[in-house]
Amino acid sequence: MPFTVEVESPVSAARMFKAALVDWHNLGPKIVPHVFASASIIEGDGSVGSIRQLNFTSDMPFSYVKERLDFVDHEKFECKVTALEGGHLETILESASVRFKIEPTSTGGCICKAVTESKFKPGAEAGDEKAKAKEYLVKLFKATEAYLLAYPDAYV
Repeated sequence: MPFTVEVESPVSAARMFKAALVDWHNLGPKIVPHVFASASIIEGDGSVGSIRQLNFTSDMPFSYVKERLDFVDHEKFECKVTALEGGHLETILESASVRFKIEPTSTGGCICKAVTESKFKPGAEAGDEKAKAKEYLVKLFKATEAYLLAYPDAYV
């Protein structure tokens, strides 16, 4: 189920990186409460190796995901997370990770990129999960964008 998503935004790369990736466990449940019931760092301090748990509402096909922060570069606006438990690991995937990169544009905005890597369990098929996952990522970046445009002093 590997795929790439790119979303262009008028928001600066630094603000988008902080809000959509670094502090998502705090911001996500506030701006998309119909998706996230709660989220928190359950191990570590938010640095590499930390584990965060995202708990979902019934709008999602699974109840939670635990993910580890494998890599973060605050200057290049990049990070990588690996799913450890929950999500589609319970059903169709053996492994899953996402590498995020928020690239500045010449206009002061950014391009949000997410590249997924995953391995299916033997005999498992993606069905329409790939399309749903892509749509989900686009909606999350757009929800973050809307929040940051509405609150220009947030995440500066």
